[in-house]
Amino acid sequence: MKKLLLTLTVTALGFISYAQDDLTPEEIAYRDSIAALNQSNAAIVASQNAYNAGIELFKSGNYSGAIAKFAESISSDPNFTPAYYNKGVAENKAEKYDDAIKTFDKLITMKPGYAKAFFQRGRAYQGQNNYLKAEQDYLKSIELDPKNPKAYYNFGTLKFLQQDYAAAIVQFTKVIELDPNDAYAYNDRGSCYRMMEKYPEAVKDYEEAARKNPNLAFVLNNIGTTRLKMKMYDEATKAFNRALSVDANFFLAYNNRGVTNLSLNRIDDAVNDFTKCIEINSTYAPAYSNRSGAYFQLKQYDKAKADADKAIQLDPKYADAYINRGNAREMLRDMEGACEDWHKARELGSEIGKYYHSQNCSN
Repeated sequence: MKKLLLTLTVTALGFISYAQDDLTPEEIAYRDSIAALNQSNAAIVASQNAYNAGIELFKSGNYSGAIAKFAESISSDPNFTPAYYNKGVAENKAEKYDDAIKTFDKLITMKPGYAKAFFQRGRAYQGQNNYLKAEQDYLKSIELDPKNPKAYYNFGTLKFLQQDYAAAIVQFTKVIELDPNDAYAYNDRGSCYRMMEKYPEAVKDYEEAARKNPNLAFVLNNIGTTRLKMKMYDEATKAFNRALSVDANFFLAYNNRGVTNLSLNRIDDAVNDFTKCIEINSTYAPAYSNRSGAYFQLKQYDKAKADADKAIQLDPKYADAYINRGNAREMLRDMEGACEDWHKARELGSEIGKYYHSQNCSN
């Protein structure tokens, strides 16, 4: 029996060998192509599953997890370009700009005419503050797809950051032409006008942005700050009130309304606004400095100094806080300390600090 079993085993193996040798070259090629196709299909399925998981992670804000899944998708199918694109977008979201640039470099070699890839690589370069390369990519994106308002918008923000406000206005105007309901483009064009001290034009754009989207508190705040520059205090107050009606926790509006109240000599109201701002955001140095100035006007010099101390603790380079602390120290009979503060403000570029120091302190 043992010999029979061994013979059967050997015979079975021999049969498989002979069966393979009986295949024609065409049959062997067909068999191999089917195996390759099955392997390819399995890789594609794995790639798609990883890609879909990456999309869900991206939607939930888990960018690191999304990046890992998109990389897994690419590993399974190196020709699946959507995985490259979304991996780069996730890397931009995670502020991994070096990685994003490498990802889009690869994608652009695969799809040289893909406008969105140039746009997203431009965003990565902008994140690195490499404005020249960002501008080149935005222009290439616009050349490939001149109907994409996002490219013009980002190009406009790039010009704004470079303080080229006239050029930024051109780009934001193009956005508005392509998408007349884009409230952000109106707002940002308004900010360009404000930086150029063209306040009526700025307010006009801000108001249009508010009409397009009445739920943007920061737009209403911008109206208020521009009205404040125009010394239209009642109109500024109305704008800040509108902002707070949209977002009761918008701390900047409380701070700015407090500044307006100071301009109207409503000192107690100003203190209340600065206090509310601090309650919402306890790390906002300007609110402490501003409340210091309000306490100074109320002749509460100890409180004025304490608030200025806090502002300086939060932002050691905040010149106005040194001025306010210097003023409080002067009234508290600490002239040496006052001169130190005004000198520090002067070093930080404050003209008021320079004036106070030159008028009251020996050089």
